[in-house]
Order: sequence, then structure tokens, then C-alpha cells
Amino acid sequence: MKGFITMLAALMLALAATCEAAVKVYRIDLDEEIGATTWQFTRAGLQAARERGADLVLVHLNTYGGEVGAADSIRTALLHCGIPTMAFVDNNAASAGALIALACDTVIMRPDATMGAATVVNGTDGQAMPDKYQSYMRGIMRATAESHGKVLDADGRWRWRRDPVIAEAMVDPRVEVDGLIDDTRVLTFTPDEAVRWGYADGKADNVAEALAHIGVESFEIQRYQPTWVDRLTGFFGSPGVQAILIMIIVGGIYFELQTPGMGFPSMAALGAAVLYFLPLYISGVVSSWIVVVFVVGLLLMLLELFVIPGFGIAGIAGGVMMSASLFFGLFENFSFSLGGVSSIAMWYSLGTMMAGVALAIGAIWLLTSRYGTRLMGGRNMLVKEQLVADGYIGVDMRPSRYVGMDAVALTDMRPSGKVMVDGERLDAVSDDGFIDSGTAVRIVRYENAQLYVEHARVCIVDE
Repeated sequence: MKGFITMLAALMLALAATCEAAVKVYRIDLDEEIGATTWQFTRAGLQAARERGADLVLVHLNTYGGEVGAADSIRTALLHCGIPTMAFVDNNAASAGALIALACDTVIMRPDATMGAATVVNGTDGQAMPDKYQSYMRGIMRATAESHGKVLDADGRWRWRRDPVIAEAMVDPRVEVDGLIDDTRVLTFTPDEAVRWGYADGKADNVAEALAHIGVESFEIQRYQPTWVDRLTGFFGSPGVQAILIMIIVGGIYFELQTPGMGFPSMAALGAAVLYFLPLYISGVVSSWIVVVFVVGLLLMLLELFVIPGFGIAGIAGGVMMSASLFFGLFENFSFSLGGVSSIAMWYSLGTMMAGVALAIGAIWLLTSRYGTRLMGGRNMLVKEQLVADGYIGVDMRPSRYVGMDAVALTDMRPSGKVMVDGERLDAVSDDGFIDSGTAVRIVRYENAQLYVEHARVCIVDE
């Protein structure tokens, strides 16, 4: 109730000033999938609205939803921005978009718009997530509805301005609201239904008509224009990209420990760490001390690699510090306590960290297996096979079978010549100096594609 009265007082002051100056409206467009990028837009847009002294923040919504974690961050920022807010639902405010609309002080919908269907679903196949996730989403929706307080109705009774039970019905099909929806469907509002049940304050075809609903006739709109830095920051702040960067960091450190000196793995890990922390630091999500902890951990690892032999306290401490900084860097403005961290943020951060570690383990296994050797060898090693069918001839080892057999010198061996063995004429070299033709010899070895012979030893037996 307090927040609603504050909003009305601020709007009344703004309206009172319209005869002297136009109301300053700052517009933030959320017309993409809700995620790290749209959260970056909202954060930067609200900051710009405060710096420019805006009287009203207009959130232009046209989205089918997105990540619950990002939507929760946007919801919290809108509830505590200190400036009256209005959501103009231009066609769609589905799922996470419904939560964002619900967080605004005023909601105006286009006549053909829809709002609702906030069930948490799996991003891969669209199936509803387990009740643990639905329970938390129901709580977020209910708390957001309750934040708008109560109003006095025509009968003199206090009622919720936005009924929390209806907010739950947008998430859970088991929630029934008499006269609105049974327990077999998830609630999605049409504009007329939303106005009737207090979830919208009116209908409008455009922004000017939406502002007219709250009595703003003279206004000046400034529109937040995302920069390439905002988009880049949002991209590298998405959970999927963060998991891949964690994979590169962990995998790079592992492979660097297996090889001496500074090589490609360490460069890859360092580059991934910069891309991981820099967007978080620029956007104000991560505190400076977390980056310092990572750098100190990295220095300890380098000390272990190049100064201290083996892997001991310095290496273990460095690994722990780096892992902790990667994990706690995922929490916004973390300050030595998990008390202010929501459970949904905790699960998303833990999921991102575990996904990155799992990807790193998978990559390490692949690259160190025989499949990885083939994959890397195909590009970096000589693997051409010299096949006989392609004309490559190796050493003929068939003559080695004659070693130990008796033969006869067919020519004088000085020291090379020819011998007859087992009916075949073969080249041979004498190990006994010159040998005359017709002399009995014995083949003693086969080396470098050459037979070697000696005089045959004749044993005389006395009778």
C-alpha cells in the first residue's frame, strides 16, 4: 500500500507541473527474449532515467518470456528504482514478460494484447519444470502482486489491488479463481479481463493514449538506445556463454599443468577469464574484490608452476580461490553473505558453474582419449600411411627364414657374392673373409636386407 500511495503522489506532482513543463518519460524497450541482454538494457536504462531526472519510466513490452533469473532481476530493479513505472503491453507479455509487467505501478495493454502463462518450462523441449521451480515462481508472482498493496473498494472494504491468487494462477493450473478460471488451465489475460480483475489499468493503441490514461497529456519521451557494449556485455553474461568460458578456464588450467612453460592452454584460460569477468565488472554485477581474489589465485597457481616444485599449498589455495571467485562472481553484488541471495539466483549460479565444470571434464576426456588424438592429429601431426598398394616398399624380411641353414657359394665371395640355399640363388656377404666358389657355408644372420655367411664348420667323429 505504501508503494502505491508513493506512486500516486509522485504522479500527482508530475501532473501538477504539466502546465509549466512536460512530464519527462524515459522509455525502455523489452521486445526480445528475456535474458542477460535485456537485463543489461533494463539496468542501464533505469540508471540513465535517474541521471536525467525522469518523472516516469515507460517499459514497452512485447516478449514471449525467457530466463526466470533475468526476469527476477528486472522485476526487482523496477520495484526499487524509485521512479513511478508503467508497462505498455504491446501485443505480448507472456511468461517472464508477465512478471515484469506485474512489477510496474501501472499496466496498459493494447486491445489485442495478452498477458500471463508464467509456468516455468524447460528451455529445450518446453515441458513444465518440477514443482520446486513452480513453487518459487508462484512465490515471486504472489510477492510482486502483494507489493502493490491494498485499496478501498466501493463497499468500504480493503482488497488487494492485484490479487496474489490470480498471480499464482498464471503459473499453476491447479489454482482456481471463481469467475475467472478453473483448475485445468494456466491463466492468460485478455485486456478486458485484465482491466476487470485489476491487472491492467486500461487499454490503448499507442504510447500517447497509454500516458493519457494516467492524465499525462504533455510529455517528453527519451528512449534508451542500447549500445554495442550493452549487447556484448549481455551476450557474455548469459548462462550458456558463462558455462563455456568456465569450461575453457578449467580445461586450460588442467592442460597447462600437464605441460611445461606457458603455452596455448594458459592463453586460452586467461582470455576466457577476461571475457568472464570484464562484462560483469563493467555492468556492476561483480564486486572488485572478487576479481582481486581471482587474480591472487592465478598468481598462486603461476607460483606453483614456475617457482615451487610439485603441487602443494600454493597450487591448492590458488585453485580454491579461482573456483570461489568464478562461482560468487555469478551473484550480483555478492558481499561475503548468501543472506541476500535469492534461491533462484543460487540455483541458476550453481547450475551454470556445474555445467561449466561438466563441460570441462568432457572436453578433457575427449582430448586425452584416442578420439581426441585422432582429432588433433589429423590437423597437427604427420599421419600419412605409406602403403605397399601406393608404391611404398619396405624391407623384405622373407630371407630371414634362411638364417641357420647351410648353403654353397656359387661365386667367389670377396667378400660379397652369391650363394645357393634351398634351391634359390641369393646375394650374401662373407663374415670370414674371402670364400672360394663351391665352398660350403652357413647363413648366420640377416641385417639391413643382407644375408651374412661363414664357413660351414665340419665336425670329424673318430670311429
